[in-house]
Amino acid sequence: MPTIIQQERPDTLEAIQLIDELEAYLSPMYPQESRHGYSVEKLIRQGVIFFVIRHDEALAGCGGVQLFGAEYAEVKRMYVRPQFRGLGLAQRMLDRLSQQAYSQGVDTLRLETGIHQHEAIRLYEKYGFQRRAPFGEYTNDPLSIYYEKKIVLES
Repeated sequence: MPTIIQQERPDTLEAIQLIDELEAYLSPMYPQESRHGYSVEKLIRQGVIFFVIRHDEALAGCGGVQLFGAEYAEVKRMYVRPQFRGLGLAQRMLDRLSQQAYSQGVDTLRLETGIHQHEAIRLYEKYGFQRRAPFGEYTNDPLSIYYEKKIVLES
């Protein structure tokens, strides 16, 4: 069962489909002011390096990483379709995003996620992310959790 992660523009048809699915998933859980995901246009404008993951050639998920100088990189638009969860694809995507940030001279990865995304919270904490205060343009939001992890690549 080959799994392939490829860099792709977020404005491709498949990327837009995944981002739309993610929005539809999050929309009933959080009010608009607590949804911090970038639109496709903002992903491009902010220079987010975006990837899609395929499992057995089927489109399975996506994720991006935005660099903030050498200080940190932020995970953006991380999503795995429900039928592909439990296969380790999200961890593979986090590995790829970490590699991308590290290759650009960044050794800290940060992210924001919602309090109702229990699977994501478990994944991030298992992956070694530690909770932290809001960062960047984020402010205290009772529906958000903020994380940080030092990137250590296995050799």
